Amino acid sequence: MLAILDLVALSSWYLALRVKALDILRSEPGLLSLEAVLDAVPDARMPPGLASRLRIRAAKALAAARRGGIEPIAWGDTRYPLLLAQISDAPLVLWTKGDHEVLSHPTVAIVGSRAATPYGLEAASRLAGDLAAAGALVISGLARGVDSAAHRAALAAGGETVAVLGSGVDVIYPPEHQELAVEIASRGALVSELPPGTPPCAFHFPARNRIISGLSLAVVVVEAAERSGSLITAGCALDQGRAVMAVPGSVLSGRHKGSHALIRDGAAVVESAEDVLAELRTSSLRPAAPVAGDAPLSDPIVARMTAGESYDVEGLGRATGLSPAQLLPRLLELELRGAVRRLDGGRFVRAGRTC
Repeated sequence: MLAILDLVALSSWYLALRVKALDILRSEPGLLSLEAVLDAVPDARMPPGLASRLRIRAAKALAAARRGGIEPIAWGDTRYPLLLAQISDAPLVLWTKGDHEVLSHPTVAIVGSRAATPYGLEAASRLAGDLAAAGALVISGLARGVDSAAHRAALAAGGETVAVLGSGVDVIYPPEHQELAVEIASRGALVSELPPGTPPCAFHFPARNRIISGLSLAVVVVEAAERSGSLITAGCALDQGRAVMAVPGSVLSGRHKGSHALIRDGAAVVESAEDVLAELRTSSLRPAAPVAGDAPLSDPIVARMTAGESYDVEGLGRATGLSPAQLLPRLLELELRGAVRRLDGGRFVRAGRTC
């Protein structure tokens, strides 16, 4: 894998070319330099000195991160979130402030209107609080309205929450959520694909939404109008094979048209946290303590993994007949139980005894 300096450098490239570069890293993990990856990107015109300029920019970002207590986690690092690593346009680097280990916990996203009604705020708060109490990590975007209500309720329930920003994690937007961001970082994490110091821009937020859904097992939409930005998150979730759910509301205003459209298209109706847990086929998301060898050989995934051999998600899909959407939650569960171990590059090996 590339050194962190080169991955940060690559992450500052144009988005379309970053996605091509990620495809190359997935298919050719032996590439060990920024120059090798740039040269392998098809149909890309490389101006002279590009690698050097990208590295200078990356070095400045890494220095700012060290000063601000910000941790960069590169794609391919075993600390990189498993679910997010599998999406086609995964960020090459996640900049995190707080406890990045919470990103490995089972996660549910709650998103919705910035100008939420009291009904929407109460619905988001109840769902987030109850899901956090059940052991779920609640994730949202730190925006006004539903997002901040979900963060606050998860914290009030004694749970963990993560905010994915459309700016650097040291640039809090909206500014009135500065204190909330500090509390989130102390009990969860702030996350962004944008380097420290990056200001919020309108075009950052739609791209941010794919990270919210990519980190999650399910996305719950609360009070979304017909053109709500939360529908972008729901669309990303569908593309990524995640569960999409929606809270119904009044038909007497237009505030719920987007949510109702999702339900008509097949999204599960959510009235309580139990509905979310049932959709995820579990009564509690709280993981058991890892026990080596706690998965018997009869487990259909572990049984098809030869000891000492590593597998990517596609290979396991071929071996088990399961889709990535079916495999990823199971691999997360097996990793939490200590039955499989994740390697650099998003590959897995069987761990411990299995019989």
